[in-house]
Amino acid sequence: MRTARRASNVEVPSFLRQLVKETEKMVTFFFKGGSREKGPEEQENFDEDDDMPSPYLERPILEKHVSEGGSQSGVNYAVASMQGWRAQMEDAHTCMPHMRGELSEWAYFAVFDGHAGNTVAQYCSRNLLDHILATGGVKASEDPEQVKEGIREGFLEIDRHMHKLAHEDNWDRSGTTAAAVIISPHYVYFINCGDSRTLLCKDGQLVFYTEDHKPFNPREKERIQNAGGSVTLQRINGSLAVSRALGDFDFKEVDWRPQTEQLVSPEPEVYEVERAARDEFIVLACDGVWDAIGNEELCAFVRSRLQVCDDLREICTQVIDLCLYKGSLDNISIIIVCLPGAPQVSQEALQREAALEQHIDMKVEEIIKMMRSTDEDPDLLDVIKFLREEEIPGLPPGGGITSKRDCIIASYQKHIAALRTQEPMLSPATNNEKLKFDATPKKDL
Repeated sequence: MRTARRASNVEVPSFLRQLVKETEKMVTFFFKGGSREKGPEEQENFDEDDDMPSPYLERPILEKHVSEGGSQSGVNYAVASMQGWRAQMEDAHTCMPHMRGELSEWAYFAVFDGHAGNTVAQYCSRNLLDHILATGGVKASEDPEQVKEGIREGFLEIDRHMHKLAHEDNWDRSGTTAAAVIISPHYVYFINCGDSRTLLCKDGQLVFYTEDHKPFNPREKERIQNAGGSVTLQRINGSLAVSRALGDFDFKEVDWRPQTEQLVSPEPEVYEVERAARDEFIVLACDGVWDAIGNEELCAFVRSRLQVCDDLREICTQVIDLCLYKGSLDNISIIIVCLPGAPQVSQEALQREAALEQHIDMKVEEIIKMMRSTDEDPDLLDVIKFLREEEIPGLPPGGGITSKRDCIIASYQKHIAALRTQEPMLSPATNNEKLKFDATPKKDL
């Protein structure tokens, strides 16, 4: 597929990669509005006093894994994932645009957000659908109540099976949330267990989304307390931040309570939504996305990108970049499933996007010239700060100026290079003082 606009393909120039610690620490401050990190001496002392290994890396792993596919029924998808700031990649996913046998017109997509390891997430990505189908509830004849019960029983069965394997094979103590959809010719079945999330956009509006299972939700809290646990610091026994998950067997050892009434329940919530010609797209994502952007914002952002880009993989990576620069510190995984009613690239939208990027380019040039006129060094981060304070019409809804980061970097690079061709030759020492830029965000500690 060709891309109408591949904003994130702009390479950060080598001189921007020359690290200056204090500048790097400021990037998240400008994008998130957060506080600055401790100074080098403070940070060094802090690290010496902290005996616990950090769950975060010193620098994020930015490599993205992307793929796409589709079916003859008009269901197309793309998936992208990135490890990010986390010390390990614990997400997994499954994409099946057409299922087997009599269910060849059905599709299945799922995101698994692992924690405390990736064993359970990986196992579920390979085997959950088989356990659901083994119940016999999912049939081409399609009784929605039977389908929902089959999904529920499939979750409970795979959890029982993994519980046995975990004891026999000495698995890690991991667990995973699960957000999935099963798409039939007539319905979309939305499945949620934990705090990953799915949503549906129809007619340009957010019309459905799943609710997170958090320990402080009244119904979840009641179950936890009935099983002898407590909710402290919004976590089960002060430890686990989700109240429903597959795995997490340390929280499922209350012998006198049934499987669905443990501290952590493997029971999903399942909803059926009748399909309509105006259905546009479905998003499935882990909480690395939802920690940074809300449901309506993401719905609006994806829809706006579909009108200027015909490559779903690129749109997925743009969402990941947006979440990273909005401050997400987690693994990030997203699946976008386009239905036959999805928006198409339009010439009008492309013209608006081109006009926006031209306006940003003009603003970057103005800011650099203004700073030069006051003998200030035109730092990339200062340019970003000024742009955040500007009223810029036409920014992508839900994304704002943050989503145009690559456009800003490209414009900054161009105008700085132009200025330097006009400057008298500087000594190497003076020139090095000018190269105090880096475009990689730093997490707040």
